[in-house]
This record gives sequence, structure tokens and C-alpha cells, in this order.
Amino acid sequence: MDGLAKVVGHADRAAPLKTYCMGLLLPGERKSVEPMAARLAPDNVRQMHQSLHHLVATAPWSDESILEQVRGYVLTAMKSKGPVQAWIVDDTGFPKKGTHSVGVTRQYCGQVGKQDNCRVAVSLSVSTNTASLPVAFRLYLPEVWAQDAKRCQQAGVPEGIRFQTKPQIALEQIRQAVQDGVTLAPVLADAGYGIDSQFRAGITELGLLYVVGVQSSTSVWAPGKAPLPAKPWSGQGRPPRLLRRSKDHQPHSAKELALSLPSTAWRTITWRAGTKQPLKSRFAALRVRPAHRDYERADPYPEEWLLMEWPKGESEPTKYWLSTLAASTTVRELVRMAKHRWIIERDYEELKQELGLGHYEGRGWRGFHHHATLCIAAYGFLVAERSRFSPSARSGLLGLRATPLPANFRPRGSRPRRTA
Repeated sequence: MDGLAKVVGHADRAAPLKTYCMGLLLPGERKSVEPMAARLAPDNVRQMHQSLHHLVATAPWSDESILEQVRGYVLTAMKSKGPVQAWIVDDTGFPKKGTHSVGVTRQYCGQVGKQDNCRVAVSLSVSTNTASLPVAFRLYLPEVWAQDAKRCQQAGVPEGIRFQTKPQIALEQIRQAVQDGVTLAPVLADAGYGIDSQFRAGITELGLLYVVGVQSSTSVWAPGKAPLPAKPWSGQGRPPRLLRRSKDHQPHSAKELALSLPSTAWRTITWRAGTKQPLKSRFAALRVRPAHRDYERADPYPEEWLLMEWPKGESEPTKYWLSTLAASTTVRELVRMAKHRWIIERDYEELKQELGLGHYEGRGWRGFHHHATLCIAAYGFLVAERSRFSPSARSGLLGLRATPLPANFRPRGSRPRRTA
């Protein structure tokens, strides 16, 4: 924590920062400012609340600098147990009532599995085989928010923040990680990102490989096929340069290709141990060329892998991925990489359930990101502890003791106790 304290600037922020992280690591159901203040200083809750609230909601320290410090410390510990395997893009939702909290609107929320009032943040994590750490985290600002200057000003959204899609935010995070010299690895993402051809192209332009989910409707050329070359030049005007298709020469959807394969093309592959039994399914892989609007290009897309999953008992394939891993990559390795995204589900489960990632009650941009950054810092401490010393290190199980809450403590907004 001493390294983090140096990054926050003023010396008077060092003690509140350490205290805030301590509050996140202590046992307790709620990790918002007021309950933490009550656990940390039951005899002086108001002063502690003011100190923590100022640190997270008002103090202008750099989230990026803190995350950089955390990354340097934690990745060193992680890599002592094995090399970096992947960079993982994901987003997570935070159900939230009202309309004034920054970024809140009705949108898909993964936590509840449907459209709901929530805010969503995009993250980039770096992963080994056994551990992972978020190294970038940013709120997705919906277009309805970005177009409302008054509401953005009230929520403290920085002037330079504009509307960006989630894939655009993720690509910006990836670009920054490359510039920062983070150990390179293939990028993994689900179909919400993989269907964006500009996202995939951006990863390739940065010199990185990817394994990303796509939809069954994604258009590709069958193995050995490609779009037709440009029309021959007639000798007049500009020579034609764009690729062509014809009535009898068209790409196929990923689903069409999968259904056309013989049964012998599908192999049962186990990718890791589950809680009760090994996880396995049926997979097939082909070398194809993506076909998305290639009639607007002069050169066809390079070949890449199309990985397909068809679980036993299902009526049709259920998942698809595109990957730029080498042509010599085995199907087993493709499956292992595609399925490695599961590791960040553990990140978010612990960040939300044990470290209070979604417990911040403020409405502003700065507070939302400061709280998330300190949650990631606390989580990074746990990851480093597991990598170096104790694999069982978890929030609430570190030997840290919380002072019992005062008998008369009631969080703001809670219902009064009923009297007998």
C-alpha cells in the first residue's frame, strides 16, 4: 500500500487510501463509505466518513496511475507462477435505480440477465493460467448521456469524454496497454466485441492475435474459397479494384458451414476440470476468410480460424469464434484459449460479492472510478498474496479484525427497527 500512497499525490491522502483499502478487505456485507466508516472507526463515524468520502468522491488523484502501480506489483507475482496467457476484454453491469447516477440508463445488464436500469463498465484483464487482474476499467457512457451536456456536467464527466461504443473503449484500453509495455498475449472477448470487424482489425493492427466470439450469422467464405477478383480493366477510366461476388459465388453464415460438416468433423474435447466433473463438448474448426463487406475492399481478408461448438444433445451449434492464432494451432489449443475467458468471471464474482465493487452509492464519474480502482487495488493485493504465499487468501480471511458496529448504527436510507 505504501507504493499506492505515493501515487495519490498529497500526503494527507495516504492514510485515507490505506484505510479505504482496509475497509474493502475487512469482513462486512456492505462496502460503501458509511458502513466501512462505522466498522473502521465506530467511535468517530462522522470524521471517518468525511475522510473516506473526500478521498473517493472529491480528491483528484489519477486512477490510471494507481492501476499502473497495482499492475506492476501484481503481475510480477502472477508471472512467478506461469507466463501471461491472454488479455481478456469484458464488461460488467451494476443495477441502479434513478436517472441521475452517471451512466445509468435502461440497457442490457449481465448481472440480472436482461434489460434493466443499470450502468456498465468495460475492463481489460491480464491473465495467466491460474490468475487474472483487471488493468483497465472505464464506465460506458451511453449516447443519451453523452448528448446531455448539463447532466454530464452535474455528474462530473470530464470534458474530453465522448460517446464511444464498448468495442471502441476496449480497443483504446488495449492500445494503451501495448504502449505501457504490458506483456503481450492474444486478446479474448465475447461476441459483443467479436462481431465488430473494426475491433478485430484494430487488434490486428496493434500486432496482437485474438480469439473472439462471433454470431452464427457471421459471414465467411468456405475453406479454399475467396471473393472474386476485380473486373478486368476495359481500357477506359480507372481500373476496377474492388472484390466481387456473383449470384453463384457467395459467402456462407458460420451456422450454414457448421451444419454442412459431416459428423466426423466434430471432436469431443475437455478443456478444464469443473467443480463436479471435467468440462467437455464437441468442437470443429475450419480455416476460412471473413466476408464482412469485403466487396468494399481491394484485397480479401487473410485466412483465420472459425471454431464452432455443438454440445451433445443440442439441435444445432451454440457458439462460434474467429481466431488469428497460427494455422498450425491445434483444435484443442483453440478450445483452451476460447474457454479461458471464464477466469474473469471469478474476478467479478469476488470483486462484487466480497470487495464491494458495486456498492458505491455516489452519483459522480470520479467517485465511481475511484471506488472501482481501489477495489481492484485490494483485489490485486489478494491475487499477489495467493501467488506468493497463500492460495486461500480471500477478503475477510486475512486475519484483519473489524471493530463491531455500534449498537445504534443505522445506515442512511435504512428502515427503522420495529419495536416490540
